[in-house]
Amino acid sequence: MRDLGVDALIEQQPAPPDEYAVQLVRGVEEHGADVDELLRKFSEHWALERMPAVDRAVLRLGAYELGWEPDVPSAVVISEAVELAKQYSTKDSGRFVNGLLSRIAAELRPTGAAGAAES
Repeated sequence: MRDLGVDALIEQQPAPPDEYAVQLVRGVEEHGADVDELLRKFSEHWALERMPAVDRAVLRLGAYELGWEPDVPSAVVISEAVELAKQYSTKDSGRFVNGLLSRIAAELRPTGAAGAAES
């Protein structure tokens, strides 16, 4: 949203960010076109550009983890993304993020791709 590169964004943080957070942000930047293609392929009736900005950011992180961080269990990726969306976005965002990431997980990780339960 601020149109900054990853390095500039990291440098502007008041405290050094967690190493894994930096790894995720760098991964999304490096694989951005592939991540966005996954989101476009599996979103139903939603253009990526029309999604709320927070949902889009959370989905990009989750899709990156599902596609390029195989050591993180699918259920953990989805659950954490759902919680972020519920806390920082719209009232329906948790369900939306859960559904979209679950479809991506089912494609990329056919075994153990169960979605997070909506609480």
